[in-house]
Amino acid sequence: MEPLTSLLSGARARGAFVLRTVQSPPWSVHVRDSAPLSVVTVARGAPWVVPDAGDPVLLDSGDIAMMRGPDPFTFTDDLRTPVDVIIHPGPRRTTAAGAQLHTTADNGVRTWVNGVGPAGADVDGSSMLLIGKYREPSEIAAWLLSALPPLLVIPKEFHAESALVSLFAQEIARDEPGQDLVLDRLLDLLVVAVLRAWFTRPDAAAPAWYQAHGDPVVGPALRLIHGDPSHPWTVNALARRTAVSRATLARRFTNLVGTPPIAYLTDWRLDLAADLLSNTEAPIESIAHQVGYNNAFALSAAFKRSRGVSPQQHRMSSSRSAPRTTPD
Repeated sequence: MEPLTSLLSGARARGAFVLRTVQSPPWSVHVRDSAPLSVVTVARGAPWVVPDAGDPVLLDSGDIAMMRGPDPFTFTDDLRTPVDVIIHPGPRRTTAAGAQLHTTADNGVRTWVNGVGPAGADVDGSSMLLIGKYREPSEIAAWLLSALPPLLVIPKEFHAESALVSLFAQEIARDEPGQDLVLDRLLDLLVVAVLRAWFTRPDAAAPAWYQAHGDPVVGPALRLIHGDPSHPWTVNALARRTAVSRATLARRFTNLVGTPPIAYLTDWRLDLAADLLSNTEAPIESIAHQVGYNNAFALSAAFKRSRGVSPQQHRMSSSRSAPRTTPD
């Protein structure tokens, strides 16, 4: 399996929080809702995004920002503007002093306006932001979250997703049957588009395992692991398939990826198992075979050793109101 496909296949929103907001200056919104992943597209204006730890970044119309939770962040019209709204889990809005803000400021479907005038109007240099948030960590594969920086910004000149952004903007304001599902899939596509643009940039801090896919020795080994995680791989077997010695593969793999081949394989298998446990009703025995373990007991032992909980406990903790699917 192609590496980026492996990584991005873990983004599956379910009932994502999606909002269009129009903010008239002065405004400053501090977000501490602990969402595992937030995507904000600037449809109009030039706001600042300020991560909790890191330098502020000035955005422009067409830019896309992605924030990895649970760290808080702030969007503001000016770095000197004090915070006037705080977004809490739920999401719930309050003033900086803690007073509850009710939804009377909403203007249209999935729209929040902090000033006066129609939601789509450019009122006094207002900014319009299109926001999508994954609600639960189980909606994002652990490998995806671990690969992301706390703040990722793709300027408009580095992505070609204007049609997708326009469609996202149109669909946010619609209230049709199946609309939540449409928005979930559009958010997933937007995440894929952003990360594809980021990973292909020469200055991107892509994870070591992704960069190692270009290595003539480690790349083929990674593709074997990703393409068939249930195979009983050993370092010897991987070395034979990549036409190098066992020692060469082990040394080069560890140097480039940061972990030995079998440790990487184990982590990959357990992340796949965690995803299947969260998002399907497949029996644990079946999941064990899919990810390369002989039986449910072997998977349970490895899973608990790595994650501190059993597969069943993980499944119960990530159970959702949305129905799970039955795998093919």
